[in-house]
Amino acid sequence: MKVDAIAQKKSGGGFLHTLSQLWVQVAIAMAAGVVIGYAWPDFGAKLQPLGDAFIKAIRMMIAPIIFCTVVHGVARMADMARVGRVALKALVYFEIITTAALVIGLVAINILRPGDGMNIDLSHFDTTLVKSYIAKSHEQGVVPFLMQIIPNSFVGAFTGDNVLQVLFVAVLCGFALAQLGERASAVTNVVEQAAQMLFRIVGFIMWAAPLGALGAIAFTVGKFGAGSLVSLGKLLLCFYLTCLVFVFGVLGPIARLAGFSILKLIRYLGEEMLIVLATTSSETVLPRLIAKMEAAGCEEGVVGLVVPTGYSFNLDGTCLYLATAAVFLAQATNTPLGVGQQIGLMFVLLLTSKGAAGIAGAAFVVLAATIASAGTIPVESVAILLGIHRLMAEGLVPTNLIGNAVATIVVAKWENALDETKLRQALAA
Repeated sequence: MKVDAIAQKKSGGGFLHTLSQLWVQVAIAMAAGVVIGYAWPDFGAKLQPLGDAFIKAIRMMIAPIIFCTVVHGVARMADMARVGRVALKALVYFEIITTAALVIGLVAINILRPGDGMNIDLSHFDTTLVKSYIAKSHEQGVVPFLMQIIPNSFVGAFTGDNVLQVLFVAVLCGFALAQLGERASAVTNVVEQAAQMLFRIVGFIMWAAPLGALGAIAFTVGKFGAGSLVSLGKLLLCFYLTCLVFVFGVLGPIARLAGFSILKLIRYLGEEMLIVLATTSSETVLPRLIAKMEAAGCEEGVVGLVVPTGYSFNLDGTCLYLATAAVFLAQATNTPLGVGQQIGLMFVLLLTSKGAAGIAGAAFVVLAATIASAGTIPVESVAILLGIHRLMAEGLVPTNLIGNAVATIVVAKWENALDETKLRQALAA
């Protein structure tokens, strides 16, 4: 009897413990969002503010967290040459992997050809909804992108949406503290304590993650519904398949060479995966990704440099989306696009993809900018994707998250800044 009572108590405790975990709550909320969006689409569409509010609350914390993490990490490194070496290694890795993503995206879309036979006549298509995206696309370019890294003022870096501006200011502050040495130890300690406070605030905000997930999923299903999935289902299937091929065919072997399993890493990032799936924004888990990469044995300074930089320079999923979507639009509008033109398109994408900030809306603007730069595909054709862009983001954003996590571990190992024992323990937990 006593054994049975203890077993029942443990069973009940286990169930309550499982229910208290964030990923379980988010999963339940996502399921509820699908039901609400499908059964009551109008009501589901009205729940969008829940998702938007959660995203805004998390984005509010990104700039100060990046600042404190990077300043403290760079200041502790002390060796400025090492900081530059880490940054250079990260950028080299980013370019190689994003190029691989573009090549895979172009090969997959040319093999599967989901746009063939659509024969879309843009004169009969409503393109008014994409005029604002097309207007924003003209602001894209290499020089404007580089100039935007420098903020108009020190404080201005924290009031905008450009992660690289915060990173730029933080690296400068870290360099200054490192040169001051012991005289700046008090400031460095304050920055470290401030970072801990900010991560605690993020923990409070994450309590609202299930509500944010419910609102975002209910809005997606209620607004775009099954109709969008049916009409452009081949493209969605092609894109999701391409993302899976990239994750397990490219990132998987890289992870194996670095000494860890991609499947275990995905499981380790399970909660973050569910959150980005629900919100279609990888920025919602940027603070948690920084914390989890440090907990997995990556040195703080490396994490502070690689993760924020990766959110602009290592968007693997975004590259897959851009390559797939651009060629699909050419197929759907019967626009001839030869091998030479596609190679040229790939080089354009290598530049324009760096302007996406890791959120789903930015990828759509960059797509318009890429097509406008290439000058072969009608830029108005992006209207075809407006209805399912958010659904494509369900594959785009998790791929970005996994890509940046792999990049952080690889660069840390490359720099001998990885505690492999902690990594094994974290991934096995």
